Amino acid sequence: MEMSLIQAQNYKNNVLIREAKKDRHVPDDFYSTTNQQTFIFLNNKWIEVKHQRMDALIVITEFGPFCKKLRDIKKGDKIVCGSIGIKIINPDDNLCDTGFSFMNNQVSSERRNDMLIHDLALQLVNEDKKLTIVAGPVVVHTGGDHYLSELIRNSHVASILTGNALAVHDIEKNLFGTSLGVCSNTGKAAENGYRNHMRAINQVNGYGSIRDIVNAKALESGIMYECVKNNVPFVLAGSLRDDGPLPDTVTDMIEAQDQYAKLLSDADIVLIMGSMLHGIATGNMLSDSAQMICVDINSAVVTKLSDRGSSQATGIVTDVGLFLNLLVKEIKLLEVGVN
Repeated sequence: MEMSLIQAQNYKNNVLIREAKKDRHVPDDFYSTTNQQTFIFLNNKWIEVKHQRMDALIVITEFGPFCKKLRDIKKGDKIVCGSIGIKIINPDDNLCDTGFSFMNNQVSSERRNDMLIHDLALQLVNEDKKLTIVAGPVVVHTGGDHYLSELIRNSHVASILTGNALAVHDIEKNLFGTSLGVCSNTGKAAENGYRNHMRAINQVNGYGSIRDIVNAKALESGIMYECVKNNVPFVLAGSLRDDGPLPDTVTDMIEAQDQYAKLLSDADIVLIMGSMLHGIATGNMLSDSAQMICVDINSAVVTKLSDRGSSQATGIVTDVGLFLNLLVKEIKLLEVGVN
């Protein structure tokens, strides 16, 4: 949306600003942001809000208006309140008032996945874009870890955002040949395999960290190995159900959110695979201009991301391991000039 179109409305009502009286507390009529591009009318002109994200507040600073999380509000911050002097840009409807809503998108399980994968591969190869991966342990369980490792090794991945479980089962598989106790070769439960994920955590603890076990050459393959070897940053966000957890896992949830947000701030393409909760959390940190792709075998999981406000997300309903396999094959075809 061009600024001239906004200015042409001859709007006259400056935005309402109130001051925070204490840290982490604001006036009751504060404006809560959406993930859509937002402008406020201040000093008789429309100004774009920076760092756009969902469920934040708009704070006026000497550098202009910014989105800021409630927990980061300080006494004296100038807070935008009410709905006067606020416009959001809806990509579908162009200029609108504050007409943001949830539950406004549908995902079909009958999409042409091959075409979507081809388009993604084109961006990675021809435009040199990189993937910010948000993934659950299903990547390992479905055999997708082999292909994700290859993507990392071939410089197609900017960062990995995940939880304790993916790293644990990736390391378990590459140390003991099992994933949650299931043999990666036969698909059958290994004898006493149920304890292998704990053995994996114990091994990493013995060396001190994932980087330390890689540097000691005690771990020589896998997703986490490739991250260390190729200097790809990763964040392991902890949860209540974590075993261990690994020493690299961030158990302070606020710190984990901040680390996620930092890596997402300059993401080219966010690829969410088999992780509904991490996917929704990621969507809440991004503006609706961010390119997101959600892959899951369950269409309800893909739909849930859109239902929570990330309507820009492209849904691909398929097996995660198969998706990664096809993506790697498509990239190879493009690199040799077949497609």
